[in-house]
Amino acid sequence: MRILLIAGAFNSLTQRVFAELGDHGHDVLVALAEGEEELCGAVRRHDPDLVVAPVLRAALPREVFSRHTCLVVLPGPPGERGPSALDRAVQEGLPVWGVTVVQAETEPDAGPVWASEEFALPAGVPKGDVYRGELADAAVTAVLRAVDRFASGGWSPRPWPGPGLRTRPYLPQSARRIDWEQQGTAEVLRRLHAADSQPGVRDELLGEEWFLYGGHGEDRLRGRPGRVLATRAGAICRATADGAVWIPQLRRRTSPDGLPAVKLPAVAALGELLPDVPDVPVPLELPAHRRTWSDIRYAEEGEVGFVRFRFPGGAMSTVQCRRLLAAWRFARSRPTSVIVLGGERDFFGTGLHLNVIEASPDPARESWANTGALADLVEAVLTTTDRCVVAALAGNAAAGGAMLALAADEVWCRSGAVLSPHYRTLGLYGAEFWTYTLPRRVGAEGAAALMTEAAPVSAARARELGLADRVVAVPPAEFAPAVARMAAELVESGEAQARIGEKRAAREREESGGPLAACREREMERMRQAFFSPEAPYHALRSAFVRKQPTAATAALLEQLSKVRTQRAPATRQEPCQI
Repeated sequence: MRILLIAGAFNSLTQRVFAELGDHGHDVLVALAEGEEELCGAVRRHDPDLVVAPVLRAALPREVFSRHTCLVVLPGPPGERGPSALDRAVQEGLPVWGVTVVQAETEPDAGPVWASEEFALPAGVPKGDVYRGELADAAVTAVLRAVDRFASGGWSPRPWPGPGLRTRPYLPQSARRIDWEQQGTAEVLRRLHAADSQPGVRDELLGEEWFLYGGHGEDRLRGRPGRVLATRAGAICRATADGAVWIPQLRRRTSPDGLPAVKLPAVAALGELLPDVPDVPVPLELPAHRRTWSDIRYAEEGEVGFVRFRFPGGAMSTVQCRRLLAAWRFARSRPTSVIVLGGERDFFGTGLHLNVIEASPDPARESWANTGALADLVEAVLTTTDRCVVAALAGNAAAGGAMLALAADEVWCRSGAVLSPHYRTLGLYGAEFWTYTLPRRVGAEGAAALMTEAAPVSAARARELGLADRVVAVPPAEFAPAVARMAAELVESGEAQARIGEKRAAREREESGGPLAACREREMERMRQAFFSPEAPYHALRSAFVRKQPTAATAALLEQLSKVRTQRAPATRQEPCQI
């Protein structure tokens, strides 16, 4: 079928629905709901068989839903609706939640139900993580079921449960407010988690108003409620009524330059306002009983080492890349035969930290430094010849983050992960050795197609193309244990040692011509031109991207995606490209 996706943003859920519908043989087109006139024009132009709306910020126009069947994804179980339904479920600590696919009609979010899917709402997990994990899994399942029912032509949707219909009103900042003097850590975390990603919790800190993002409990530090007690890896620790929480990111309520403010690591956001508090690092290897926050950790199980990292939004700043490189070198010093790289949940990595770059006094130089630091990390992984390296993608990977994954010997993806191995959104050529690793896996023509089309790729399609080696079809909470078992099997079977021998010999053969050095030099030169040339579009595209402003480049990309059809020939693994 010809399906038009209408969304308020081409976000993680929209990209996943796009990829999965394409995997099921549908022609998928995309239109952003930026205005009624533009939206109606897009629908008339594309003339779809079906409209699917994974993410909407406003009701669809009557012209659209009166002429086409429109399926809208609601982030709540049947009978629940409202703009803050998921936020309230997380803040109230509900054990079970769901997703409902309804048909758009005159009354918003109250049309007949085409499909629904229930899931356990994990305790203590922030809303954004749930949205990209459990909720996205349920949404895709429900959307595919609804699309199949529509395609059959013989299935009739059921009406909403009349008496049980409940609209959960918008959750205002007054209901999210934290009372640091009275509320304990558990309640503070619920409020922070319910506002994760968007909209954040508005609060007063050090005489100014901020939005707080993220929240992690702390088991040792204590102080006067509300006070900043310490820093760690760019985050601040703040006292609650009975303990303390770590807050990784802040955003000013208003920006001095009049532009929309951006999220930043908390320490960087506060700048000179930060009081004189200690920095309290923790070791990479934390005891199991510790309840504290660290964005990079190391653990060991037999001959398998785990380098686990989790950066907000998947972005990797210069400092974060250097710290992760130090953790990698520590892992290399341990007596293991397999190293697993990746977090237990959510994003693997999305590349450069654009918000930090945007806030820098010299964005060009910070862009250059960030690219170099990420390239250093990728090179360290690529040149690790004495271990079998596994990249474990619990969630999405994009741009330089995707290239970090491709530097490993094995790429294992959770079935819900989406890969976007391109840099086109920012008008960049790309770095991180992609001209070596991408052709090595998908061939020169496949690499060119991925970079040019710039389409999101599902985990299943990634395996078909050769971007991934295994797809692990488990819920988010079960991914890390499954990866640990699979890594142990690599050791026990002897496959890890065999792989180490093979890649050491291959690396020695390849390096006789110096391909990695040449690859890095060429890529970095193209990036240098983009960063330091006044004519390059990168800086304007980056600024618009971090402030979520539409651009002509984004519109052109989505229009191109609408022209890419799903008649795909299966791809096979190619030999490494010789540079």
